[in-house]
Amino acid sequence: MTDATSSAPAAAPSPAQHASLLSESPRMKKRNAAETRFKMYGVIAISIGLAFLVFLAYSILRNGIPAFTQTVVNVEFTLTQEQFDDAESKLLKTAAYTDIFVEGVTAQFQEKGLNVEFDGDTIERLLGKVGGDLRTFYRENPDQIGQPVQLQLPAASRVERYLQGRLTRDMVVDGRFLEVADLDVVDVMVDAGIIGSAFDWNFITGTDTGVDNPGGAGIGASVIGSFFMMLVVLLLSLPIGVAASIYLEEFAPKNKFTDLIEVNISNLAAVPSIVFGILGLAVFIQFAHLPQSAPLVGGLVLTLMTLPTIVISTRASLKSVPPSIRDAALGVGASKMQAVFHHVLPLAMPGILTGTIIGLAQALGETAPLLLIGMVGYVAREYPDGLTSGLLDPNSAMPAQIYTWAARSDEAFFEKAWGGIIILLIFLLTMNIIAIILRRRFERRW
Repeated sequence: MTDATSSAPAAAPSPAQHASLLSESPRMKKRNAAETRFKMYGVIAISIGLAFLVFLAYSILRNGIPAFTQTVVNVEFTLTQEQFDDAESKLLKTAAYTDIFVEGVTAQFQEKGLNVEFDGDTIERLLGKVGGDLRTFYRENPDQIGQPVQLQLPAASRVERYLQGRLTRDMVVDGRFLEVADLDVVDVMVDAGIIGSAFDWNFITGTDTGVDNPGGAGIGASVIGSFFMMLVVLLLSLPIGVAASIYLEEFAPKNKFTDLIEVNISNLAAVPSIVFGILGLAVFIQFAHLPQSAPLVGGLVLTLMTLPTIVISTRASLKSVPPSIRDAALGVGASKMQAVFHHVLPLAMPGILTGTIIGLAQALGETAPLLLIGMVGYVAREYPDGLTSGLLDPNSAMPAQIYTWAARSDEAFFEKAWGGIIILLIFLLTMNIIAIILRRRFERRW
């Protein structure tokens, strides 16, 4: 019996079989080139983002740092007891102190051989309400009467712009804020060496001064207003958000109703902030009749806006805890509540704190909700007296104050707005750093 199996000719080897492992095939070269291009695209995208970030930081610092300095006039002034009694006996006491100040400065100029004529109106345009400041100082410090006192008086914003070269004589139109002749007095003060620059602590600790005095405007009262708002947001959003998250994640049955709640929470996180402002205006001011422009109302509005963020971040933190932790606790006899509060919640705490602080930082920078509850239209000129006053009395907030300064016509307020942005960014960076520290401090690995 013959073997019917015929030997078929061997198939020709493919070029790929002859390719060496040490050399790249055309297909591999194409894949490597695509990977190289993708890496290059990523580097370019990161470089563009960093360039915009550097440009933004440079613009903020360049325009905002001048708000922390001010042009000051340093003069040595002596008020005698006779002058003090004479000024206090007159009807227009502030004007009397201004006249005394003009006489003293004129005498100093004459001693240095500088001849210039000016009056109380000129001093008021250049240095503001000097008479009122002098009267307040000597009434609070009667022991300084008869003693030489070194005064450091802030110059008006237009004087500062003139010395910086941003305001020329051709641009000045005689008015109640500045006259061309006033610049002669400024030049004499420069020649006398009594004009200098100093750090403006009043910008950090002071209050708003209205539209006529940008040089004396400060953001201190607005910082206090933001503090009281964040206090309300923290006390309300943290317990409510965490409790709602624990119930939805650990105890609530999985049905269509809870699915509907989860969808609505996600949708609320994407709602524009101005919608929450309209809701706060309708509910808290028009219906509940809470005081307009009060930090309490601002805190309630920002609480509504922050709650979805805290709920979402808290649920994500609870989900990240391994199910074995729950099973082990239940296996040794712990109840459902004990397993959650004694084991799951402590492990999820880093994420909960991080989400809460990020939500607070987001609320701190919101302006749109505050527009509708009247915080922008109010000029905060005083600090609150206590906790009740800080919550219920009208006040402003840092974002609202920055918006107000940016909307005013005087260019000097633009520097204040940029400086306010720097302070706001410092607060936001501080809160984010605290969030990172808390996460690393309480984080547990398994």
